[in-house]
Formats: sequence, C-alpha cells, structure tokens
Amino acid sequence: MAAGRSRSVYKRLRGNSLSIVGLFLVFILLLVGVLAPQLSPYDPKEMMFEFVYHAPSRAFPFGTDALGRDLFSRILWGARTSLFVGVGAAFIGLMLGVVFGGLAGYYGGAVSQIFMRLADIELCIPQLILLIVAAAILAERGIVIITLIIGITMWPALARVTRSKVLELKTRDFVEAARASGASNTYILWKHILPNTLGPITVLTTLGVGTAIISEASLSFLGLGDPLMVSWGNILSTALDDVMHAPWMAVIPGIAIFLTVWGINMFGDALRDALDVEL
Repeated sequence: MAAGRSRSVYKRLRGNSLSIVGLFLVFILLLVGVLAPQLSPYDPKEMMFEFVYHAPSRAFPFGTDALGRDLFSRILWGARTSLFVGVGAAFIGLMLGVVFGGLAGYYGGAVSQIFMRLADIELCIPQLILLIVAAAILAERGIVIITLIIGITMWPALARVTRSKVLELKTRDFVEAARASGASNTYILWKHILPNTLGPITVLTTLGVGTAIISEASLSFLGLGDPLMVSWGNILSTALDDVMHAPWMAVIPGIAIFLTVWGINMFGDALRDALDVEL
C-alpha cells in the first residue's frame, strides 16, 4: 500500500511542471553548495586590489567587489552557507515541532497547554524581531549558532500542525486496536500516529528551508550574521554603498536568493498537491 502511494505521489510530481522547475533549482543549489571548492575559480576571501569594482567579464563572470574579491566565487560559497542554514534550521524546527506537537496532541491537558501557549507566544512576535534580539544577545554569532536560532523560531508552526493531526489520529480504530493489545503510549505515538503525520510535516519542512535561507540573509544583511562567513546576505550588505556604480554587487546575490527560495517554494507547493494535504 505504501509502495502504491509512493508511485501515486511520484506520478503527480512528475506531471507538475512547477515541481520539475523547483526540483531543478533545488538540485542546482545542492550541486553548487557541495562542489563550491571545486567550482570556484578564486578564493572567495582573496582580495585583489588591482581588480576593485571590476565589471562582469570573462575573467570575473559576476564582477568583483570593493576589495577586489571575485563575486562568482563568493556566490558559489554563499550557496553552501545557505544550504547548511536552510537544511539545518528546518531539521531543528522539525525535531522540536514533531516532539512538542506530538506530545501536546496525544497527552492533552497540561502538556498541551504548556507547549501550545509557548507556541502562541512565539508566533505573536515577528520572526525577524526574535532573530535580531537573539542574535544581538549572543556574544558569538557563528553559522551554527545562527542556524540554531533560526531553527528554534520555526518549531511553533510545525508543532501546531502535528498536534492537529495527532488529535485526529489518536481516536482512529488502528490506534484503539494497538492500545487494546497492550501497546505503550510511547510505542503508539511514535510507531502508529506520528508516521501518519508525515504528509503535512514534510511539506512544511520543505517550505521552511526557504524561510531559513531568507532569515539568514536578513540577519547577515543587518550585520548580525557571522562576519567571517561568506553568505549571500553578507554580499548584499557590502553592496549597500556601491549599488549605484557597481549594481552587479546587489543584483546578482539578490537573483540567487530569489531563484533559490522560489524553487524551494514551487517544489513545496507541488509536494503539497501531490500528497493531497491541507495546511
């Protein structure tokens, strides 16, 4: 039955042109992120002052910045940063959301009240404000810390969807049968209920990757990211004062962010339709 459902989902994805385009863009991001050291013609941090503000050319396809650093190499390495933050933060949000939402939905009562009120409080505060405050408080803002902060801000939405599905599933006959056979609550929750919530959870997690990439770019643009890490947000931040006479410094990383997030969102939307879930 699972194999038949998988084939059905695959056929729906294959027949959706948006999913093909989105998956292609995501594949390019993965390829560029993994192969950045091999594809980069220069060290992304190498300063070549004789080529300051060099316009796009054969030697420098995307031009150079105010310090003569090759923008093409920096874009490639920025993709690796975006990939790490996007996947890492989405995974952290997934783990927290599934655990908290699953426990809240299955046990209800005080457990549900505690986790859901925490989620409500966090959802009442704009995510960017939370990120700025958290990044400003922490003395160290390495890429791992930034990923952790973004991931923690992503769990409430996943927890609410998980709780909703668990509340629906825990009264089903197969759960009652498992309970009657003497299965423990932990076994029922992790073996019978949570696997059946994978549809909406997978879609939300996929879309969360794009959200995490934008969040990291926003923090870096505001100067709250890791200053030693090459990222698309950092590149945009350095382009602020040079956008008039060196527009490629802002346009190219902006296009990279747009295409990446657009591709992830298109694939996420197609995945939602293929899995036939409501969010």
